[in-house]
Amino acid sequence: MTTQSRWYAALRIPIAALLFLIAGAMVWLQHSATSEVLSSRIWFAGLLLTAAVPVWDTVRNMLKGEFAADVVAILAIVAAAALYQPFAGLVVVIMLTGGAALERYAEGRAGAAVAALEQAAPRQAHIRDADGSIRDVPAETVKVGDLLLVRPGELVPCDGDVVDGRSHVDASAITGEPLAVPVAVGSHVVSGSANVDGPLTVRATASAGESQYLRIVELVRNAQGSKAPLQRLADKAAVWFTPLTLLICVVTYVLTRDSDRVLSVLMVATPCPLILATPIAIIGGINRCARRQIIIRTGGALEALASVTTAVFDKTGTLTKGQPSVERVTPLGGFDAAQVLRVAGAVDVGSGHQLARPLVKHAETELGNLPVATDVTEVAGRGISGRVDGALVRVGSLAWLREVLPATTAARLDTLDGSGDGLRAYVAIDDAPAGTIEFADSLRDGLPAFFHDLGALGITRTVMLSGDHTSNVTTVARELGITDARGDLLPEDKVSIVQEFQAKGEQVVMIGDGTNDAPALSTAEVGIALAGHGGGITAEASDIVLLVDEITRVADAIRASKSTMRIAKQSIGVGLGLSAVGMIFAALGYLSPTMGALGQEVIDVAVILNALRAARG
Repeated sequence: MTTQSRWYAALRIPIAALLFLIAGAMVWLQHSATSEVLSSRIWFAGLLLTAAVPVWDTVRNMLKGEFAADVVAILAIVAAAALYQPFAGLVVVIMLTGGAALERYAEGRAGAAVAALEQAAPRQAHIRDADGSIRDVPAETVKVGDLLLVRPGELVPCDGDVVDGRSHVDASAITGEPLAVPVAVGSHVVSGSANVDGPLTVRATASAGESQYLRIVELVRNAQGSKAPLQRLADKAAVWFTPLTLLICVVTYVLTRDSDRVLSVLMVATPCPLILATPIAIIGGINRCARRQIIIRTGGALEALASVTTAVFDKTGTLTKGQPSVERVTPLGGFDAAQVLRVAGAVDVGSGHQLARPLVKHAETELGNLPVATDVTEVAGRGISGRVDGALVRVGSLAWLREVLPATTAARLDTLDGSGDGLRAYVAIDDAPAGTIEFADSLRDGLPAFFHDLGALGITRTVMLSGDHTSNVTTVARELGITDARGDLLPEDKVSIVQEFQAKGEQVVMIGDGTNDAPALSTAEVGIALAGHGGGITAEASDIVLLVDEITRVADAIRASKSTMRIAKQSIGVGLGLSAVGMIFAALGYLSPTMGALGQEVIDVAVILNALRAARG
């Protein structure tokens, strides 16, 4: 069911009750001999028809042990029907079901995370038979040991080992590593990763159903099924307000034996402030966030966000920009950095490698127009060569240069640092090692101020979890002052860590951008996705989506949630206080049931006007 259809479905009962109320009023206004009787019958018929669903829903929930704010309202409706006060009963039905409709409007659509993940899973596999022929089969039919052809641009259908070919594989959506990694014979590839630039033959080590991607789907499904239900603000207040109301009703009946007075108490006590204040404030808060391109998918998420104490961040694409850039050029053997950058940029202009674009951009920014390279030849996944100003230039991996350079000069490559987890391109000019170009994923702007804001908003613990190498994670954490940072994590590891924090009583907000973050996003009390990076899958698994690529909007969302819930609490406090005063007047006989219901609507107006302040800001 779509957002709009859910909203329309929720509106049916309050609209029907209102129509019955108006129809009866039009008959009553004729002031004929039978108009009063006929109007009462119209109201009573409307009460029976429109109250059946909310009464049954509340009774069913109570039988399940679920106690909510609408119990007093249901008692008032039942009492109004029993004592034949249909007008007052219809007023309560409109209030109760109208509040539920507002709740549906505020919440919008429910997530479809599992469906989105399953839809994005690899659907087809190319099996290479013993005679060398290729046949296409559904991915779910692949068996362990099958030989699979994975063409450039395709997703790996199941986990396996490369037995032929060289390429780069982008597993960022699964592992969180920022860039595609080179793979060759003996390399292991995981399902859901993308083959970038060369055909691969892969021997399946797991069926599609047992592979890494489907494990992520199952993690999301389990996380959503095990997530503890949120106790809403209104339900918390109802825990003490409902017994108080029932106590006053019992005392009133014991002292007066007047059923109408008891009904009047119930009418005034009908928890309109509880039922209306929170959804109206939440609608305002959601609209306020929407103006900042922050989409909050449910009212419960806005409530929960106001109470979070621990913020867990993914690294790549969340705290970093997710885009590699040249960090350092280190010349060698008498060459200078500008010369190395100039010729490397020239040959990389025609490269399809993902590091070529940031290299060329950096070279053009630093040096201006680059010379034109000729005789350019690229070895997919290994390197590129060409002539620049007559010199033979090679740019590629350290292993490739060792293979193509003469033995007399290849030995000099040992002086180059090929260790560590950072990304490097190695440059040779006329068969001589000329230097290295190092790449890094730079941090987002404004993070120190952002973390300061989080602290001021009540975040007491900041954690970074990443599938990237631990050394890279530690470096980023040190720059940001994050003391709890963990790397080399699988999606299930992130889920376990979030659950550890929850077991300690911490309220967790998880912020991420990749498919590998989806299970943890679903597990946390609140999941926030950066849609600019992760796309639909990550967004569907989250409670809140940032439509703009600015992580500082997370602080804006928390600030708006706290403001919204503060206003909702004010509205509830004022509304229940006025209701308590009204109950006393009703118990003393100063208010009839109809006057009690109408008096409650006056209180509602005050509550609504105050709750609407949540939309400001």
